[in-house]
Amino acid sequence: MHRVAVLAVPPVKPFDLAMPATLLGAAEVAGRPGYEVTVCTAEPGVLDASGGIEVVVRQGLAAVVGADTVIVPSTASRHDAGPAALAALREAAAAGKRVASICSGAFVLAQAGLLDGRAATTHWALADELQRAFPAVRVDADRLFVDEGRIVTGAGSAAGIDLCLYLIGCDYGAATANAAARAAVVTPVRHGGQAQFVRTPLPAETNSSLDAARTWAMGRLDQPISLAELAARAQVSVRTLTRRFTAETGVTPFQWLLQQRLLRARELLETTDLTVDQVADRSGLGSGESLRQHLTRHLGMTPTAYRNAFVQRPGAHPVQ
Repeated sequence: MHRVAVLAVPPVKPFDLAMPATLLGAAEVAGRPGYEVTVCTAEPGVLDASGGIEVVVRQGLAAVVGADTVIVPSTASRHDAGPAALAALREAAAAGKRVASICSGAFVLAQAGLLDGRAATTHWALADELQRAFPAVRVDADRLFVDEGRIVTGAGSAAGIDLCLYLIGCDYGAATANAAARAAVVTPVRHGGQAQFVRTPLPAETNSSLDAARTWAMGRLDQPISLAELAARAQVSVRTLTRRFTAETGVTPFQWLLQQRLLRARELLETTDLTVDQVADRSGLGSGESLRQHLTRHLGMTPTAYRNAFVQRPGAHPVQ
């Protein structure tokens, strides 16, 4: 039986803390449990948790010593985890144990130095913070989970489900992972990464001449828009437009237009019954094939898969 220690670093999120036991506990091999899961913490007792909940954890760090895998769920201690927990993680990694994290648990692994020089993920809203605080980490905000050998990191909250199913698949194979997913009533494999959940906001008003050009472009995304037209609206040269646009938004005018057209396409897929070709036409992406290519490249999902994932109508069947 594979032994798993879930290391609680308070304050904890109850949902994430309970997730490994729920998913891994559903994995059976030859009719027997595939995992023995123990929740532990540096100072056993009552732990602070989110949502006005208190959690009682009775096991100490000895569970980490005896584990094959150590999982650190979400915590609000993103920059000040206790030294005992960090030392236990370093020792576990040095002993060759597999160490994983869910959501902000990646910050604890980073504090322990386990992510230096490695790719890692966390909740998309915390990705920039993780990268700033730990520049030696290669943060990938799009992935649902990142496997770097003995170190595995998962994205925000529910992505811990994806991570746990992945671990089951690594340990016992796809059939066992699929059976655990069915037992937990979750999707065995979720398509796409975190990018599908991230909204790219419109740039804030800057009182610059580019604001009027951007507003004008947003009103005609379904039509061809040239750099010369944008520059004319901003009353600047094309060269100045490109330089200032990149400085204000972080992307070139054409990249910004593509972002807004993809956002428009996603909105139409979520809120209308338009065909993929019609969505592509109204968002200025040309053909359905062009929309498929762009959406797959940026989100890892086809238009149909995106619509099926985000459109839920009572009594309706998935869009074909």
